[in-house]
Amino acid sequence: MDQKKIGGFLKELRNLKGITQEQAAEHFGVAQRTVSRWETGSNMPDIGMLIDIAEFYDVEVREIIDGERRSETMNEEVKETLEKVSDYNDSLNARALKRGLIVMNLVLIILVLISTYKDVSPAPLVSLICAFDGAMFISKAKDGKDKTFFITGVIFFVAMLINTIAFILS
Repeated sequence: MDQKKIGGFLKELRNLKGITQEQAAEHFGVAQRTVSRWETGSNMPDIGMLIDIAEFYDVEVREIIDGERRSETMNEEVKETLEKVSDYNDSLNARALKRGLIVMNLVLIILVLISTYKDVSPAPLVSLICAFDGAMFISKAKDGKDKTFFITGVIFFVAMLINTIAFILS
């Protein structure tokens, strides 16, 4: 491991980001002198800091340790493969979500029919299903960047609250 090469690479990354040593130091919560020592190769960031640095400069930890970027074609191939895997995983998750919603809505319909037949208010059942669906959509929203899942989940929770309040007041 060539500390001077790593230091030069860290300096190059900082310059590419267009920030000063002071700004980098502030971001990482260290002294400007520490950043300077990293860049001259006289000191090395600790392991935990390497992860933060890699994320900040959008490089892999391995690239920092090597003191250079990996070949661009290799990075593009890996990126393309990961995007394909991510798309495939998203499609699997979407299908599972649709199946889950279909099953939950069928359960809701059956429970409402049973409660109607038995002359029991279906409100608690509807609230339960809305809460479950809302939680499902909100958890899905955390996995991706699509805000529609979050909005749908919030709508289900609001419906649950309104339904529960209406049931309590009746």
